[in-house]
Amino acid sequence: MAIDRILKDEATEEKGERARMASFVGAMAIADLVKTTLGPKGMDKILQSTSRGHSVTVTNDGATILKSLHIDNPAAKVLVDISKVQDDEVGDGTTSVVVLAGELLREAEKLVNSKIHPMTIISGYRMAAECARNVLLQKVVDNKQDAEKFRSDLMNIAMTTLSSKILSQDKEHFAKLSVDAVMRLKGSTNLEAIQIIKKPGGSLKDSFLDEGFILDKKIGVGQPKRIENAKILVSNTAMDTDKVKIYGARVRVDSMAKVAELEAAEKDKMREKVQKIISHGINCFVNRQLIYNFPEELFADAGILAIEHADFDGIERLALVTGGEIASTFDNPESVKLGHCKLIEEIMIGEDKLIHFSGVEMGQACTIVLRGASPHVLDEAERSLHDALCVLSQTVNDSRVLLGGGWPEMVMAKAVDELAKKTPGKRSHAIEAFSRALLAIPTIIADNAGLDSAELVAQLRAEHHKEESNAGIDVITGHVGDMAELGISEAFKVKQAVLLSATEAAEMILRVDEIITCAPRRREGM
Repeated sequence: MAIDRILKDEATEEKGERARMASFVGAMAIADLVKTTLGPKGMDKILQSTSRGHSVTVTNDGATILKSLHIDNPAAKVLVDISKVQDDEVGDGTTSVVVLAGELLREAEKLVNSKIHPMTIISGYRMAAECARNVLLQKVVDNKQDAEKFRSDLMNIAMTTLSSKILSQDKEHFAKLSVDAVMRLKGSTNLEAIQIIKKPGGSLKDSFLDEGFILDKKIGVGQPKRIENAKILVSNTAMDTDKVKIYGARVRVDSMAKVAELEAAEKDKMREKVQKIISHGINCFVNRQLIYNFPEELFADAGILAIEHADFDGIERLALVTGGEIASTFDNPESVKLGHCKLIEEIMIGEDKLIHFSGVEMGQACTIVLRGASPHVLDEAERSLHDALCVLSQTVNDSRVLLGGGWPEMVMAKAVDELAKKTPGKRSHAIEAFSRALLAIPTIIADNAGLDSAELVAQLRAEHHKEESNAGIDVITGHVGDMAELGISEAFKVKQAVLLSATEAAEMILRVDEIITCAPRRREGM
């Protein structure tokens, strides 16, 4: 065969039917893997790494699960990528987007088997996605003008997002924390200003929101424990005196007096550096690196609070919220931008001492302190909270809101079905298939809660044939419920991103008719 001569040894290729099957199977396997985590009664996965330390992650966040997998199937990789993009873009809906793409491909496989060309399916899917998006746009609610209603919308969205996570038991408490934190941002989507600190101990209910910035460090010995109207110099510089030892330099001396001279010279050099720093007129010095005893003494004598070894994330955030910049040279004080805050004091959380900066320059900065039983619980709580914060900060900008609980999918499926009836030709089969794929989401939500999904989805469909129905699945009672009364809401931006990303991913995988796997490059001389 000619193709064998073109491709190097060990390259394989799969054509037509087989390539498409490999793509479909890979994508559906990924969708089936995460689909049990969908909805308020979704289950979690334990991810255990085989590398050193055998770290364990317990999560039901679609993006986290998929990021941790090493996948060989190219189509499955496309789905992993869309879940990552969904996570970066809107923060929530990572599982829904993979499940919807998987269902679209499951339907497409049946159509391909009944001899409908993939391009026909793609054009049908495109029409259906457009129609679904338009019907959502007609149904959105926007309460941006009414502050009270808008806040209750945000609370509902936060509770809906958290209801499928580990925080579902205390979702009201955490929804309030997230809404308060996001409202402080005053419309900015820069979540850097919201810092999350995890402290094992206590229960999840003990978590709280604190204005200002908390740095996970202790205040050194003999230093002021409280500073008002602080001027802060944030820096990343070496404050250690014994440079000679560090760089492994060899110095030959003929007497101990010479060693003492060397040490004295180093001390003088350090004293000079500390003087330069003090000359900035500061009363708090925060350094990324270590501060040795000698410079620490000098700072304490000058009444300056010196904080060493602040982690880089913490120090960048501190510079951001206090309005300073990170400095590494101190020769010209006028060009260094100092940070400011009203009060620095030491606080206790659990058994740890931390440093609290309040009244910071960037008024919207705040810290959420999470308490919980173990590091695993805290990690998952942080992921859940991050999802809620992302969705809320997006909603503050794009304030359109939809009902949740399978309601949007039913509305879209109904509109897409009607479009299929009006469309002549083979495309109508693809449009119908799209509507079936949309119905899979309420079906899976019901299945995960151990309910009779066939019965519930049929009831929902009947409800939605009445005008302006608010029916969705009430997972708690196991019946069809009114989503507006139950306060189950979702952000329009999340739903739109799920719909469009899933359609595009399915389209991309459908277009494939050949998979070529090349052998890895060998080293020369092998």
